Amino acid sequence: MKVLFVDLEREWRGGQSQALLTMKGLRERGHDIELLAARDSPLAKRASEAGIAVHQVWRVGLRAWAAGALLRLLAGGRFEIVHLNEPHALTAAWLARAYERVPLVVSRRVANPLKRGRLARARYLAAQRVLTISRFVKKSVLDSGVSPEMVEVIYEGVEVPLLATPEMRSRARQRWGVDEQEMLFGCVGYLLPEKGQELIVQALPSVRAKFPDARLLLAGDGPCRPRLEALTRERGLGGAVIFAGFIKDVSQVYAALDAFVFPSLAEPLGTSLLAAMAWGLPVLAVASGGVPEYVEDGGNGLLVGQPDPDLFSDGMLRLLSDEALRKTLGQTARRHIEERFSAERMVENTVRVYEEVLRKRE
Repeated sequence: MKVLFVDLEREWRGGQSQALLTMKGLRERGHDIELLAARDSPLAKRASEAGIAVHQVWRVGLRAWAAGALLRLLAGGRFEIVHLNEPHALTAAWLARAYERVPLVVSRRVANPLKRGRLARARYLAAQRVLTISRFVKKSVLDSGVSPEMVEVIYEGVEVPLLATPEMRSRARQRWGVDEQEMLFGCVGYLLPEKGQELIVQALPSVRAKFPDARLLLAGDGPCRPRLEALTRERGLGGAVIFAGFIKDVSQVYAALDAFVFPSLAEPLGTSLLAAMAWGLPVLAVASGGVPEYVEDGGNGLLVGQPDPDLFSDGMLRLLSDEALRKTLGQTARRHIEERFSAERMVENTVRVYEEVLRKRE
């Protein structure tokens, strides 16, 4: 198959990570893959480094430039399918009337209802298939009036790494200034109110009252960072919280951790949580959004019923107090990701949808 991916996001977040994994996986299976992206975006750079052909458009007037680029790219008839990875890409394809030339597949990663305006919904109705990343997101699409035949769940996937060796763990912890005897919790994600990192900071003093060596590493940047840093000072946490900022090689975070905490308030799925489980880390998360679709409380992780600092501190204390539980949860989590949420499985399911769409068009 000849597939054109379109992603116009200027930043690197979970959706762009998934796009790159998918494109690389498709290429490894012998498919021809190209990308249309915003000029000098992180995805454009990483895709190019991976050997994927990238067509870049100017950031000013981005969607209009992208629509023009789509018209040129589709004019030759060399693409069999266009995969739109985010809403700006979908708008550009709509403006170019790309649906008249080639089947469109669009990814949907947020659980907000589709806008009720006729033109806003028409963008999605022009696609042959809407791929949602969880049943939680699928429900929001169906509730917006999209036909069930158009919507399919394809869970995002992650690469399952080799387990961290003692040497890898030691080097990673040295990078963050963490001693071996300290217990390090971590969270990876953009620093936004809905991501809930404030809950962990609020929970940490109670945890450190019983385990003074407990620390927290927050990997990621965003508008909430100043507030989180101020809260850390207010709670007297000092060096107990490490603000790592944006980390390109996030493996250096996972390798250093003893446990992973995920306080997101209504996460559509949670790629960083999937990755932590793939690393064999015990995880603690809020039972909201798509998270309960793959985290089983007491089976492959711990869940709290609502975003409450006291509940989070209780869960963190439970993990700190029981080494056997940490080991069991981590091992079970890793097996679960290997079986159901690997990048390979995600790519296989994506190929299946492409083939179904193309068969129906014949």
